[in-house]
Amino acid sequence: MKFQTFVLSALLLGSTTAFSSDQSTARRSFIKTAGSAAVASVVTAAPFAASAEVVVPEQFTSYEFPSDWGLSFNYEQDAAKVRNHMVTATGLGKGADRMEDYGKNMKKEMVDFVSYYRRFPNVAGKPSFSTLYTSINVLAGHYTSYGYKYPLPEKRRKRLYQEYSEIEKSLKRSR
Repeated sequence: MKFQTFVLSALLLGSTTAFSSDQSTARRSFIKTAGSAAVASVVTAAPFAASAEVVVPEQFTSYEFPSDWGLSFNYEQDAAKVRNHMVTATGLGKGADRMEDYGKNMKKEMVDFVSYYRRFPNVAGKPSFSTLYTSINVLAGHYTSYGYKYPLPEKRRKRLYQEYSEIEKSLKRSR
């Protein structure tokens, strides 16, 4: 509320000087005041514009190895399954059981998912698909650069967990 009052008063101050007798000075004064108000609004609103903070769970070394690899050719089910497998892959720590097998199966499933679903315009245009595609590129790039035995760095894990939450929200809304 205080912020709105500040912006409104800055704009009013700028508009009152716009009606002075010297037009060139009045315009400059108005633009300067309005510009300052706009910058102030962006600076004070920026921290609240970011998406909700995502909690990054600790890495783990023991987990249940999935047996449901592969596609069912139903987008919603496949997207949820690939996302869940990626969440597990992102959380694996150094020395996790069968980490290399998990990574190889994960990369094959990601490639199969993208190569199948990107052909359909009604699926490729969905926000869940584009965010999942981005996440797949990040995880596949990590596997390509560092191999399957090395866990993801904290910064990359944080970004991926944020994307996973966006994917989950989009899938719940069938988007």
